[in-house]
Amino acid sequence: MLYLASDHAGFEMKQQLLLKLTEAQIPFTDLGPYTGDSVDYPDFAHKLAESVLVEPENRGILLCGSGNGVCITANKHQGIRAALCWTAELAHLARSHNDANVLCIPARFVSFEIASAMVEEFLATAFEGGRHQKRVEKI
Repeated sequence: MLYLASDHAGFEMKQQLLLKLTEAQIPFTDLGPYTGDSVDYPDFAHKLAESVLVEPENRGILLCGSGNGVCITANKHQGIRAALCWTAELAHLARSHNDANVLCIPARFVSFEIASAMVEEFLATAFEGGRHQKRVEKI
């Protein structure tokens, strides 16, 4: 399952991504917030991290203004490998080399087109394993 969450700074971009995922018929669960009102990002990042950890194949997408707050929070959970990305290439590497299971997007610093490309790459890319596996195990 794919989970998405944000804070108020990432709300509008999250809404656009939800629409794109719906159009692409990619199933997801929106963990909030459900309005653009000010919220505390850790509440939503913790909820998403806990949801992703339920099944090994689950993935998550978190958005906040800088992407840093949600990324730091999600990475507090054992088993979460959240990656802050700015380009589709970084999203690809986060999956293929680091087996990232959460993509963190800095909504105030990337366009919707870039965010959309990152999500596509994140969802389409498999973990390479091999020499990267032992490194991931050391995290």
